[in-house]
Amino acid sequence: MGCWFPFHAAGQATRDEDGRYYADNGEPTYYIAQDGQVDWSTFNGYRRYHAQCHMCHGPDAEGSTFAPSLLAPMKAMDYTTFRDLVIHGLRTVDPAQQRVMRAMGQDRNVMCHLPDIYVYLKARADGVLGRRRPDNHQPKSEAAARDEVACLGNP
Repeated sequence: MGCWFPFHAAGQATRDEDGRYYADNGEPTYYIAQDGQVDWSTFNGYRRYHAQCHMCHGPDAEGSTFAPSLLAPMKAMDYTTFRDLVIHGLRTVDPAQQRVMRAMGQDRNVMCHLPDIYVYLKARADGVLGRRRPDNHQPKSEAAARDEVACLGNP
């Protein structure tokens, strides 16, 4: 289980709906069991982040020379803000630098898995998930499989 710290956390998870975990405020969150097993959303978020986002933001959201680490901003970022940034992108220009993140609102490989990417990044930012692929995860729920097919279409 080498990718977890000695403690394990349920994030702010207060309820489980078909294998997805939510906080009291209704936002998606991660769940990491005492034995280190992560929920499917966190695992899928790892997969999707590394398929779509790590080229700019670096492995495990640690940043790169091209784009910043996401760990510090994710500590305080709510899901609505995250969703809006991903959908619309971001452009920051000042005398020292120019940063541009493309809008991904039309990219189904991102949008169909946005809650999963969010919970993965929150677990990383909260320091409860290490820098490697999670070794142990819950299976994909039937609801998650149905949602994926509905969003992406049949494989």
